[in-house]
Amino acid sequence: MDVKKEIFTRLDGIAKPGAILASNTSYLNIDEIAACTGRPQDVVGMHFFSPANVMKLLEVVRGAKTAPDVLATVMDLAKKIKKVAVVAGVTYGFIGNRMLMPRQVEANKLLLEGATPEQIDRVHVAFGMPMGPFQMADLAGVDIGWHRDPNRIENVRDALAAEGRWGQKKQAGFYDYDAKRNPTPSPRVAEIIAEWREKTGTPQHDVTDEEIVERTLYTMVNEGALILEEGMAQRASDVDVVWIYGYGWPVYRGGPMFWAKSEGYDKVAAGLEKHGFTVAKTLKSGAIK
Repeated sequence: MDVKKEIFTRLDGIAKPGAILASNTSYLNIDEIAACTGRPQDVVGMHFFSPANVMKLLEVVRGAKTAPDVLATVMDLAKKIKKVAVVAGVTYGFIGNRMLMPRQVEANKLLLEGATPEQIDRVHVAFGMPMGPFQMADLAGVDIGWHRDPNRIENVRDALAAEGRWGQKKQAGFYDYDAKRNPTPSPRVAEIIAEWREKTGTPQHDVTDEEIVERTLYTMVNEGALILEEGMAQRASDVDVVWIYGYGWPVYRGGPMFWAKSEGYDKVAAGLEKHGFTVAKTLKSGAIK
């Protein structure tokens, strides 16, 4: 954030009045960036998805002081460069990444409770996703966001990173990989997970595929409902567009919010409550719009 503020302060002094200052950030607070300029009305977020030359989604992040004409200009620019743009508010992770977080949290918990990376990923692929959470971690890099201290091991992912299991680029992550990047279950990862189960004293149970869906996919729907309730997304269909164009949600399921409606809001809410989650008000009442 300090670097971003420094750059935007300098841009503010160089760019002509009325020039739009846009940031391609995945998580940083646009309002905080805008506050370091003398033109907060001209500051906006443009979150491109990697690889930007392939992925069509563009999250346009409207700050508290972003002017309507600035927002309209950026939305028009998105069309010109052939992107599918969705307006998001200023919230950590915006729409897509904020919904991704509870999925990863629950996937990690399920590992300690008795599931395997293969089982969790298989459920997601069977659902229609291009890959599961641990396959995605291996593709992106297990070391992404790692603190880089091999002596500070606080979870399974830290343990993998400390051993140099950084994902496909190292032919070892949550899976082992051959020269063609074909994955196979890793005996070493099974050992690490077993060690952490014992170290944390996590109670074990037989994790079913249904539980994986409820705890990793239903929680995403719940987060989507909260985003809508907070006004961080304009409509449920915008949330669906983000996940279809930015994360590979299966088109035939219509996006997470449409899927929840087709599943039945009551069923989703009951599944969440069964595992002790607080259900969003609009999800519980079936009033998602």
